[in-house]
Amino acid sequence: MTMLRLIPLCLLALAACSNPEKVARYPIEPPAVKKSLPNRIGTAELREVSLPQYATAQEIAYQTPDGALRSNPDNLWADDPARSITLALARQISAISGATVLSDPWPLSDPPRRRIEVRIEQILPGADGALHVSGVYFVSPAGLNGGGDVVRRFDFSVPIATGEPSAIVAAQGAAVSELAKRIAALN
Repeated sequence: MTMLRLIPLCLLALAACSNPEKVARYPIEPPAVKKSLPNRIGTAELREVSLPQYATAQEIAYQTPDGALRSNPDNLWADDPARSITLALARQISAISGATVLSDPWPLSDPPRRRIEVRIEQILPGADGALHVSGVYFVSPAGLNGGGDVVRRFDFSVPIATGEPSAIVAAQGAAVSELAKRIAALN
């Protein structure tokens, strides 16, 4: 009986000894930007970005020519994709416009003037060599005063240089930057 209890422990020990160099973790890193747009947002709280299920997984998904979405357990996002995109998007909007955009929950004592919500419906590394991004974003006053709501759909593509995971990651960073420009400009 004692031997049967040791088997799961031995299997766990073997799993811990697997080759960690085989697994690659990729952070979402949008390209550096300079302030190029006027501050139309002021202070804003960015809620966690909503992603489709395949984009929330730890493994980096990609589409194959047969239309299926596949992934490889050796190519992982370095952080939770929704959290990572939310933080990168807040940084990019702030850098492009000079606005103060911070992720939810709002950490400052003065409340934000606006709230931003982004619902990404598709962020698909397609078999055609492009990252397809579509969805909708909302910018609304943070208080109960109402009015001034902005609702905009977005639909754009970013080229993926190669089929390598690093190229998919670079395209996703470029897509975050493009989306940040659209939100900062409110268009």
